[in-house]
Amino acid sequence: MSQWPRLHRAHFQARLSQSTLLQSNFLRPRFAAAVAALISLGAGFAGSGLVSPAHADDTAVVGGAASFGSWRDDAPGKRRHFTADSLPPPYASASAGNTVRVVRQPAGAQLKVPAGFEIKPFASGLSGPRLLRTAPNGDIFVAETGAGRVRVLRPGENGGAAGQNEIFASGLRGPFGIAFYPADNPEWVYVANTDSVVRFAYRDGDMKARGAPETIVAQLPAGRGHSTRDVVFSKDGSKMFVSVGSASNDGEDMGKLDAVALRKWEQDKPTGAAWGSESERADVLVFDPQGKSRRIFATGIRNCVGLAVSPTTGDLWCSTNERDGLGDNLPPDYITRVREGGFYGWPWWYIGAHEDPRYQGERPDLKDKITVPDVLIQPHSASLQLMFYSGDQFPAELKGSVFAAEHGSWNRTTRTGYKIIRAIVKDGVPTGEYEDFVTGFAIDDRSVWGRPVGVTQAKDGALIFSEDGNGTLWRVSRTSRASAR
Repeated sequence: MSQWPRLHRAHFQARLSQSTLLQSNFLRPRFAAAVAALISLGAGFAGSGLVSPAHADDTAVVGGAASFGSWRDDAPGKRRHFTADSLPPPYASASAGNTVRVVRQPAGAQLKVPAGFEIKPFASGLSGPRLLRTAPNGDIFVAETGAGRVRVLRPGENGGAAGQNEIFASGLRGPFGIAFYPADNPEWVYVANTDSVVRFAYRDGDMKARGAPETIVAQLPAGRGHSTRDVVFSKDGSKMFVSVGSASNDGEDMGKLDAVALRKWEQDKPTGAAWGSESERADVLVFDPQGKSRRIFATGIRNCVGLAVSPTTGDLWCSTNERDGLGDNLPPDYITRVREGGFYGWPWWYIGAHEDPRYQGERPDLKDKITVPDVLIQPHSASLQLMFYSGDQFPAELKGSVFAAEHGSWNRTTRTGYKIIRAIVKDGVPTGEYEDFVTGFAIDDRSVWGRPVGVTQAKDGALIFSEDGNGTLWRVSRTSRASAR
C-alpha cells in the first residue's frame, strides 16, 4: 500500500473516534480502500476465464425501499430504479463507520457476469491501478495514482492479456485523469494531477513519453479531502473539463457568509458556488485545450470522480460520490449529465429539494434551482470511473450504455457497491435505471476481495476494469451465448 492510503485511513479513524456526528465530516477514504481489491476470479490468476452462472431475472426492476438492499442482493442483470421522491428522511438510521476489510480472494471464489459473457485476467503486478483510458491504437493507459505514474499496457493476441507493459511517465503528483487530444489522431496525452494538469507529446503507439511534461493548468484546488481529478475534452475538442472534488464531507469548514457578503460573492459566481476552503471545489471546471479561459462549468457536485462525454449527444457526464453522515440510505450516489450552469445541491441540498439538516434554513434561495441527477445509485456505493459503450462486440442493446465502477461503501451498515454496473441509456437519454453487470467481490458483512476503480472499452469491444489493491486488471468479453434484454 502506498503512503497515501495509510495517511487517509489514519485520519479517517481519528475523526471517526470523536463522535458519531463527526463521522459525517470525513471524506470517503478512497485511497485507503486501495488496500485490496479485485483479484478477481477463481483461484487468483491460476485459471482460465469464468463464465457466469444463471443470469438474473431479465424483467424485474426493483424500486422503492427494496432497491436500497445490500451486496447480498446483487446479481448480474438485477435492475434498480431510485427516484428523488422515494428517499427516507435524514437520520432514519445511524451513521455507520463500517470500514471494509479487504482480503485475498478465497479459494473457489469467482466473479459473476451476465449469461453469455466471460471474464479473464488482463494484467497483474501493477501498483494500485485506478483510472483507465484506451488510446486510439488500443493501448490501455493506467493511472497508478499512489506511485505517481502512468503505465501503458498493450493487449496481446486477439485482445487477450497484456503482452507489453511499460511506464509511460513517472514523477507525477497523484495522477488520475488521462485524456488524448485531439481524440482521433492524438498529439498529446493530458494527465490530471491532484493539483495541476500537464500534457506529454504523443504519437500513435508511444509507450514512453517523448519528453518532460508541459504544464497546462498550473494550479488546481488541492490539499485535504477528495484528491482525484479527471480530465476529458468536449466532442468538438474546443473545451477541456476538469473535475475537482470537495475538500470536506459536507462543507463544514468553509464558514458562513452574512447576507451582504453572500450577495457580493454571487455577483460573479455561478449559482451555488461554494467559498472559502471549498472555492472551485465540488465543481466541474472548464478550460480551452491550452488551459486558458478558466471558469466554473457546474457546481454542487460533491465529488465527481469520473467524467465522460457522450459520443452521440456530446453531453458531459459525471460519476459522483455523495455525502456521508445522514444514515445508511442517504443520499444516493449518482451518474448524471452535467448541464452548463447547473447546480446539483451540495452542500445545502441533495437530490433535488431535500435540505441537508446540517444547513437547515440557510439557503432557501437555492431550493428551486437544483438540477436533479439522472441515475441514482445505492447510497455510499462510491461510484468512480464511468464510460460509454460504443463497440460492436456486446449485444446491440448495450450500445450507448454507461458502465461505471462502484468502489464500495464504508458509511453504511450493510455493504453496497464492489461491482461494475450498467446505466440504461436510450438514444443518449438515461432512463434512471441501472443494473448489476459484474458482481461477486463481497464475501460477508466485513470482508471483500475486490474494489473496482477504472473501466474502459478495449479496441476490440471488450470491457476492461481495474482494481486498486492487488494491482490487477480484468477483461469481460462476449461469448456466443451473449444476449441482452
